[in-house]
Amino acid sequence: MSSDAVKTLVQAFISCRLDYCNSMFYGIMDGLMSRLQSVQNALRCLCVTPVLQELHWLSVQRRVDFKMATLVYLSLSGMAAAYLAADSQLVSDEGRRQLRSANSRSCVVRRTCSSYGNKCFAAAVLRLWNKLSAHLRQTGINFKQFKRLLIVKLTPPPSHLTH
Repeated sequence: MSSDAVKTLVQAFISCRLDYCNSMFYGIMDGLMSRLQSVQNALRCLCVTPVLQELHWLSVQRRVDFKMATLVYLSLSGMAAAYLAADSQLVSDEGRRQLRSANSRSCVVRRTCSSYGNKCFAAAVLRLWNKLSAHLRQTGINFKQFKRLLIVKLTPPPSHLTH
């Protein structure tokens, strides 16, 4: 089977299923995440390494982080649905006095009182955004550049792939 055929099969049957609504996986228990990871690991055994590198192979957890960070980017750029954008507010947009964090494109993270509240979009995903390096959060990069830089940041060295 050619490498193009393998890439097509991987994308069509497995990867798209792992990516479908993967934002729902944010914050799930480690045991459930490891089950999803085992599906991806089984797939890795079927494919050759160069094909996986071309596909920017990320662990399931990192795929979820990628999706969540891109949602925040789109929200802050005005390209996401209004209900997502309403939860994504930059520190400088708050109308309070100017803070040092206002220049770093940090988001205001809502305070929560429970572990479920800590996992909601308005809290967890914005904390994830604030943990990204400043060069990823800058205003001068377009969406394509942001995704490329984020993949590089999330991709572990080959020796650290999950087994």
